[in-house]
Amino acid sequence: MSRRNGIGGHQSAKMINDEWITPPEIIKALGPFDLDPCAPVIRPWDTAKWHWTINENGLLAPWNGFTWLNPPYGKFTARWLERMAQHNNGIALIFARTETDMFFRYVWDNASCLLFMRGRINFYDVDGKRANVNSGAPSVLIGYGIEAFVRLEDCKINGKFVDLLYHKF
Repeated sequence: MSRRNGIGGHQSAKMINDEWITPPEIIKALGPFDLDPCAPVIRPWDTAKWHWTINENGLLAPWNGFTWLNPPYGKFTARWLERMAQHNNGIALIFARTETDMFFRYVWDNASCLLFMRGRINFYDVDGKRANVNSGAPSVLIGYGIEAFVRLEDCKINGKFVDLLYHKF
């Protein structure tokens, strides 16, 4: 099996591809979005009204409006989540690694809600082709702010919704 087939390779220093596209049905269920700050330069469909690519450096560019964040998975994921927590207006998609320092700092202590998705999702290549294998780990949608709370609570994505806004642990 090639590392290119699934995003589990994002955890490897030898990864070949770090650009994986969110399945369109997830964007459709949660959108519309104003901004995707880490969109691929070439993409088969839009994920938001505006896209920052590696060329604009979405970590440094201004963020406005309701934001979709499917960050590069790996050593910089925490920096993207930190920025989303500061922005506090959007939804992020990452692996459900709930025990990590990153999760405690930028999710448990900042997010308004979580949606743990049932099963593992298949991402897409930048050419629009669905990956041959699933992501290799469970995923979670993380809501930041009231609008994200409402969208995740009301969406039809199969999973378990966790209220962090009104029911702090």
